Amino acid sequence: MSNSIDSIIEKQRLFYQKGLTLDVKSRKQRLEKLLKVIKKYDEKIGLALKKDLGKSYEEALLTEIREVRKEIEFTLKNITKWAKTKKVPTPITLFGSKSRIIPEPLGNILIIAPWNYPFNLSIMPVIPAIAAGNTIILKPSELAPATSSVISEMISKNFSNDEFAVIEGGVEETTKLLNHPFDHIFFTGGETVGKIVMKAASENLTPVTLELGGKSPAIVLKDSDIKTSAKKIAWAKYTNAGQTCVAPDYVLVDKSVKAKFLDYIRKSIVSFYGENPKQSRFYGKIINSRHFDRLEKLLENQKVITRFETDPDNKYISPIVLDDPDPESPVMQEEIFGPILPVISVNSIEEATDFVSKRPKPLALYVFTENKKNSDEVLLKTSSGGACVNDALIHLSSHHLPFGGVGTSGMGAYHGKWGFETFSHYKSVVKSTTKFDIPLRYPPYPDWFKKLMNKI
Repeated sequence: MSNSIDSIIEKQRLFYQKGLTLDVKSRKQRLEKLLKVIKKYDEKIGLALKKDLGKSYEEALLTEIREVRKEIEFTLKNITKWAKTKKVPTPITLFGSKSRIIPEPLGNILIIAPWNYPFNLSIMPVIPAIAAGNTIILKPSELAPATSSVISEMISKNFSNDEFAVIEGGVEETTKLLNHPFDHIFFTGGETVGKIVMKAASENLTPVTLELGGKSPAIVLKDSDIKTSAKKIAWAKYTNAGQTCVAPDYVLVDKSVKAKFLDYIRKSIVSFYGENPKQSRFYGKIINSRHFDRLEKLLENQKVITRFETDPDNKYISPIVLDDPDPESPVMQEEIFGPILPVISVNSIEEATDFVSKRPKPLALYVFTENKKNSDEVLLKTSSGGACVNDALIHLSSHHLPFGGVGTSGMGAYHGKWGFETFSHYKSVVKSTTKFDIPLRYPPYPDWFKKLMNKI
C-alpha cells in the first residue's frame, strides 16, 4: 500500500502542477459529476450506513445524504462569485498602482474522516476542496467499513486517482499519508488523534483544519418552553445513538423546573422510539465493542432514571438519562459520544455559565429561554464553536454559517463560503504603471522627505 500511496500522491502533484484544476468550469464539472454519482449511489449509501451504525434510511437522508447534496448545489450556485478576483483600494503612497486579491488553490489536500457520520463527514469537506481547485486524497474511517467501501467504489469508478483518490485502511495507512508534505490536512475526529495529526503536520509545516468535539452543554432556564426544550434536546442527543460531535453532552437545568424537564425527556424518548427503543428502526447502534464497553463503564455508580438496557452482541444501549451525576465523575469529564444524557441542577443563570466557562471550550452550546436578555448573557459569558438558542444541532445545516471549533474543540471552519476559503490561498497582487516612476521612492532622500511622509 505504501508504494500505491506514494504513487497516487506523486500523480496528484503532477496533475495539479499542470494546472488542470484551475479552470472554474472544470471545478463545476467535477462537482456536478459528484452530485450525479451520489444520487446514483443513494440506496447503497443508505444500506451501508444501516450496516455500520444501524441508521434508518430516513435518518441517513436527513443527516447525511441530503446535507451533502444540498452543500454541492449551494456551492455550484456560488463558486463563480467566490473564485473571482477582488479589486481592493490602493493607498496614496502606492499612487499609480492597482491592488487585487486572487483566490488560488492550496494544492494537494488530505482529508481524514471519522466514523460517526461516515458519509457526510467524508464528502462534506471534499466539496469546497474541489470548488477551490485542489486535488484530494480522502481517508475514510476503517471503523465504518461498509460506508468506506461504498465511498471508495463510487469515487474510483468516476474520478481519476490523479484528481481525487480514496485510500482505505487503518492506522498504518493514515500514518503513511501523514508522512507526506500535503498543502493542507483536514481532520475530523477526537482531540487525542487531532494532536497526532497536528504533530505530524508540523514536521512538514503543513497547515491543518481540526474539527474535534468536546462536552457541548445545553442550558435550560426556568423561563423556557420546557416541553419543547426537552423534545429538541432528546432528538439532538439520541439521533445516531448519541454519536454526534455536537450532541448535547450534558444539560444544566434550573432546579425549579428540573422535575418537569425530566418528565418531558422521558416522554420524548417514548414518543420517538416507543417503550422499547431496541425494537425501533429509528434508533441506532454503537459503532463497535470498544466504544460499547467504554460507555458501559461511564454508567458505573450512576443514577439512571430511564429504561436501562444494554446488549453487547447487538451493540445496543438504550437512551439513558442520568440524574445529577458528580461533576468530577468520568461521565462528566470525558466526551460521552453515546446515548447517555447527564442532567444537572443549577440555581441560576450565573451558576450555569460559570460551570461551562470553567471547562474546555465546547464545539457547540445550546441555551433554552424565552428571554433575549438571558440568551444574550449566556452567549456573552461562554465561548463555543457554535450555538443555538431554543434549538440544538440545526446550526450545522446552514450553508451561510461557518462550522468549526474553538480552543480544544478545533481550529478552522468550513461549510459554504468558509469551506472555499479554508482550501484557498488569497494572493495579494499589486500592479504598478510603467507610464511614470515617482523618483521620491529612491535614495538619496531630500531634507523635506520625512515631513512629507508623515503627512500623507
